[in-house]
Amino acid sequence: MGIRDIRAVLFDMDGTLVDSDAAVERAWTVWSGEYDVPAADVLAIAHGSPAESTVVRMRPDLSAADQAAAAARQLELQYDDLSDVTATPGAVEVLGVLDRLGLPWAVVTSADNRLAKVRLAAARVSPPVLVTVEDISRGKPDPEGYLHAAELLGVPPQQCLVVEDAAVGLAAGRAAGAVTAGLKGLEADIRLTDLHQLADLISSARTEGAGSDDLTAG
Repeated sequence: MGIRDIRAVLFDMDGTLVDSDAAVERAWTVWSGEYDVPAADVLAIAHGSPAESTVVRMRPDLSAADQAAAAARQLELQYDDLSDVTATPGAVEVLGVLDRLGLPWAVVTSADNRLAKVRLAAARVSPPVLVTVEDISRGKPDPEGYLHAAELLGVPPQQCLVVEDAAVGLAAGRAAGAVTAGLKGLEADIRLTDLHQLADLISSARTEGAGSDDLTAG
């Protein structure tokens, strides 16, 4: 399948559309100190995963209730830490291209509703469809979030492009049957340096009739 055959684009939020990496790392670092686990170990697995999944892996000794409280604490640390949250390079451009071409798009994130909305607002990104961890029963790497987004957009997942910057997210996209695009050097159907490149690929494929060779670009 070529880029011109894609009928919808499903974006991850943190690190993909929204540059929030510093805020995420600050929150997990503080949380690590409070819960007596090495920050480096937490940061090695936390990106792209629901907070509760990371908590369970790092503190399996806690009761289910205490794990839920620990996950809530981690999210609490992030809600108001928005000073340096912004759109990633190329985000505004690629969303403009999608809107111009009439291609539907959605955001699928491991954040909860409150965090997703404040981060997206800080980055001035307004998704027509937003799927958060509260909308599903299983988070990434399970494909449920991406499958749900595709259903809401009315597009078969096989005709969706999943754009991610985390291995767990790409695994979710693959499991959903979607075409995948990976940032930060990650292996995917399309390897991207940034979203400027994705904007160029989609625009040129649609306006110039580029073929399936575009799929391997990057």
